[in-house]
Amino acid sequence: MSQGPRSGLAAVSSALLAMSRHLEVRDVLKTIVASARELLDAEYAALGVPDDHGGFAQFVVDGVSDAQWKAIGPLPRQHGILAAMLHEATPERLVDVRKDPRFEGWPSAHPDLIDFLGLPIRDGDEVIGALFLANKRCPKPEGSCGFTEEDEALLSILAQHAAIALTNARLYERSRELTIVEERSRLAHELHDAVSQKLFSLRLTAQAAAALVDRDPSRAKDELQQVAALAAEAADELRAAVVELRPAGLDEDGLVATLRTQVHVLDRAHSARVTFAGRGVRALPAAQEEAMLRVAQEALHNALRHAEAEQVDVTLDRHGGGAVLRVTDDGVGFDPQAIRRAGRHLGLVSMRDRASGVGGTLTVESAPGKGTTIEMEVPGG
Repeated sequence: MSQGPRSGLAAVSSALLAMSRHLEVRDVLKTIVASARELLDAEYAALGVPDDHGGFAQFVVDGVSDAQWKAIGPLPRQHGILAAMLHEATPERLVDVRKDPRFEGWPSAHPDLIDFLGLPIRDGDEVIGALFLANKRCPKPEGSCGFTEEDEALLSILAQHAAIALTNARLYERSRELTIVEERSRLAHELHDAVSQKLFSLRLTAQAAAALVDRDPSRAKDELQQVAALAAEAADELRAAVVELRPAGLDEDGLVATLRTQVHVLDRAHSARVTFAGRGVRALPAAQEEAMLRVAQEALHNALRHAEAEQVDVTLDRHGGGAVLRVTDDGVGFDPQAIRRAGRHLGLVSMRDRASGVGGTLTVESAPGKGTTIEMEVPGG
């Protein structure tokens, strides 16, 4: 009799310790889901963190292979039982989720879920996620749910600690964002100082070479060789800086999460409302993801610094095997042809070069007083 409670307590303790070992949000979510599935002996487990647009910012599953997950398709939307848990903040324990009146079906490649146990994850009054399990591995009499009241109580404990772990992970990631911003600022200052010195030396040396061309061609040649050497050093420093400034989050978190984080930071830092929505986008080749991120950053910079926009919306949508990025603002707009003729490009040349460099296209729609939309499409890998 005493062995059961002790073994159950040990399992809960192991699950909570596993959660506390991770600081990255994605790792915390994976650990919560795996721990819940193992602890309650279920075939499937999932955890969704909602976004503000009826979808999920993150959705983690356990018990489904990578091939199955790929075949299922885009992330689910907030509907049916998931929406009920998020919006009504109520637990759900069902004999057969498919027979619930709120059930709205799932993709053909989705595994069959039958008995179901789900709980909202709450941080105070805010619902920050939904955790659910399906297909309890146990004999189930006809018309009964495999998950018991004890299972629900145990999952409730796990959900409470999951809220703490998830909140701590978010705080850690925000502090890391601030650290990255500070580091970028430091690098920008260093880059400015180093390149300014090189350019100053280049200018003086080129002037000396020009003065010596007629009266001392040999010395002029030496000065020109020095110009070439200084130019090479400046180029090396610029290349090193570009590598160092590559967004760390892009390699770790992917394009969708990195864009969402940067948009969130900009929304808090500016008076304009800045939003992000990502729908069904799979991982793209690294070069395409970096190009899309850089174009988004340039377009956001233009909208927030020059366009006097009050609303800026960033969307990233799946398009075939690739993706389409749109940055739309309600700012003052401009005439793209007039800007081009005047020699002022607002970074448009750079954005077009980035798009074409990865096999993509860039289109610009704008008019005075009508706002601006920058759209970039890439084919994927």
